[in-house]
Amino acid sequence: MPGQDLPGAPPSAAAFEAHARATIARLPVAFREHLGTVALLVEEEADAETLASLGLEHPLELTGVYHGRPVGEKSAFDAPALPDRIHLYRQAILAEWCETGVRLDDLVAHVVIHEIGHHFGLSDADMHALEDAVSD
Repeated sequence: MPGQDLPGAPPSAAAFEAHARATIARLPVAFREHLGTVALLVEEEADAETLASLGLEHPLELTGVYHGRPVGEKSAFDAPALPDRIHLYRQAILAEWCETGVRLDDLVAHVVIHEIGHHFGLSDADMHALEDAVSD
């Protein structure tokens, strides 16, 4: 059937989104409730502007990125802005998956938690603790 994943084909963007949303569903309630209107986007790879802003040269160097202001830096007096966004980059995640052999759902969860951590302004240690809290 057209549009379906074929055996042996790389997982689709929809499969990545399903893994990401499953991770979000396992977050502690306090985190889920405060994600607000953060958009989750699965794209093939980071664009040149995003890469340049991070000092990266190749799209496979970036598996995900958070665009927005961390919750602790926001104010009711801020001018309206675009919604905060978490971007997952399918090609970079697939490349890392092939290189490391880590389960794809675990790798997607790792990237999602890392980007959610940026939304909340968490330290690396806090991100690792949150990742442990949602692992199967």
